[in-house]
Amino acid sequence: MPIPRVAIVGRPNVGKSSLINMIAGAKVSIVDPTPGVTRDRVTAIVDLPAPDGRGPTKPVEFVDTGGFGVYVAQGQRFDEVGADLARLTEDIEFQIAQAVGDADLVLFAVDAQQGVTPQDQEIARLLRERRLGGGGKIKGKAGKAKRVGRGKADAPAAEAGAEPPREDPSETTARDKPPEIRVVATKVDGPKWEAHALEMANLGFGAPLSVSAKSNYFRRDFMEAIYELLPEPTEAPESVRADLQIAIIGKRNSGKSTLVNTLAGAPRMIVSEIAGTTRDAVDVRFEMDGRSLVAIDTAGLRRKRSFQNMVEHFAFDRVQRAIDRADVLLLMIDSTEKISQVDEQLAMLAQKSFKPVIVVINKWDAAEGQPDRKGKPVNVKTYETYVRNELKGLAFAPITFMSGQSGLNVKGTVDLAFELRAQAANRVTTGKLNRLVRGILETRAPTDIKGTFAKVFYVAQTGVEPPTITLVVNHPDLFTPNYLRFLMNRFREELPFAEVPIRIVIRARRQREDDLANAGEGGDESRIKVGRGRKGVSEKSRGRASKPTVPTAPVGDEGEFGPEMLDDAHSEPVEVDVFSDVAEDFFDD
Repeated sequence: MPIPRVAIVGRPNVGKSSLINMIAGAKVSIVDPTPGVTRDRVTAIVDLPAPDGRGPTKPVEFVDTGGFGVYVAQGQRFDEVGADLARLTEDIEFQIAQAVGDADLVLFAVDAQQGVTPQDQEIARLLRERRLGGGGKIKGKAGKAKRVGRGKADAPAAEAGAEPPREDPSETTARDKPPEIRVVATKVDGPKWEAHALEMANLGFGAPLSVSAKSNYFRRDFMEAIYELLPEPTEAPESVRADLQIAIIGKRNSGKSTLVNTLAGAPRMIVSEIAGTTRDAVDVRFEMDGRSLVAIDTAGLRRKRSFQNMVEHFAFDRVQRAIDRADVLLLMIDSTEKISQVDEQLAMLAQKSFKPVIVVINKWDAAEGQPDRKGKPVNVKTYETYVRNELKGLAFAPITFMSGQSGLNVKGTVDLAFELRAQAANRVTTGKLNRLVRGILETRAPTDIKGTFAKVFYVAQTGVEPPTITLVVNHPDLFTPNYLRFLMNRFREELPFAEVPIRIVIRARRQREDDLANAGEGGDESRIKVGRGRKGVSEKSRGRASKPTVPTAPVGDEGEFGPEMLDDAHSEPVEVDVFSDVAEDFFDD
């Protein structure tokens, strides 16, 4: 069964976004006093515990909507380039109506400190008459886009009998019965506002639920009331965790929201030629070929010095959070425009995240065959060369050419995202890694001008997603960034990580400082010379110190390739053979 859905509606600035952030315990929706900040439907899936632990946990999807009635701030109807933001009114109201129509429970938020306003009474009337998400006429930009395969040959896939894209059942199917509506008195920050909250009973939806997202006043009572209002699950709910989470990032008007609507098979996101329409990071669940996916639509970015207000800073923060929780990133490039500095900055952001990245060349149906700077028609080969020269930090990332509007190669891009996720989750045996590194060192080992040679005692893969390879060496400083790039290229050639980021960590093995200090208290054994190069350790101590020990101390230089991977611990040294296949001999975790 689909999980219950709760829609939060109300006029602007009554605390809807703050309410969903309080419920989710995270910064899900942007909170700002400017009216009209929220435009799309922002969702969060929350596990509601039973009161006093008696009963099953209920997974619930909460939906934040735009403020009904006022969609632009006073004096801010036009943006910095003169675009009329009031044109988004029809689309925002369509998204509100969709949220109400698909909900099991509607929370009508009213500001207790301002009291009931004529605008609140108008929203209450629309809810009672079911003209907001009910049987009334819904306006807006609808229409489903086709979903096709990898190339142009797959464009008429719908005619060949291909299954059309479908959103998650809870995303498109209206509920069999009208949702229950309850008034939520927001901003009840203390006892003095409780009487004001009770006045909202005259809206005709029963006793209001009081709560304050700012001070958490009445929070527990509010959450318990929501739990009781939701239906008991009659069967196991659908899995909340999707098979794949994709974050779609890119500059303004690169086609991110259009792609999400094509994937979902419904007008889930507001699509407009007005730059900066999307502000929040919006999760959209859908299914494709029996696999569940979450596409995270993010705000289109521009240079920070061009930010107009704090909302754009909050939107950038949501982009970074979306990248952190995604499995694969889609970097959208508008093929009808030159690659800009913003595209390069986003590529750098994706590179630093160590997430699998697909460089998506969008609007390819409009760019292919057009003359380039030399007057020659643009094709896949020439454009790929152009992208590789501009985005050198993502040389490993695959490139796909698609059109989010027509559906050209959309399915092929999703299939590629699954392949990259599988690549990043691969594990390579310790023995194979040790043999590979040994062969590389025999061919070309790092050294310095003094003739000091590097020695690798042990290699192991210590993590996945991203694949993390840790090398225990004698002198980490010999592994310069240039040599690590050479090592990275060899790893990509020999290991199943050709198209995903690899993190390399260089560590030094732990020296027996404690043992040497104890030996120094008596006899000539304190005269142990520790040198660099081929001579290494003196013959007197070679028998005891030649074998590697557990590298538990956080010693070493990781350069620019990642954080410390091994924990500091205090355990007795364990002697093992060089190039052993047993990772536990060298690694505590």
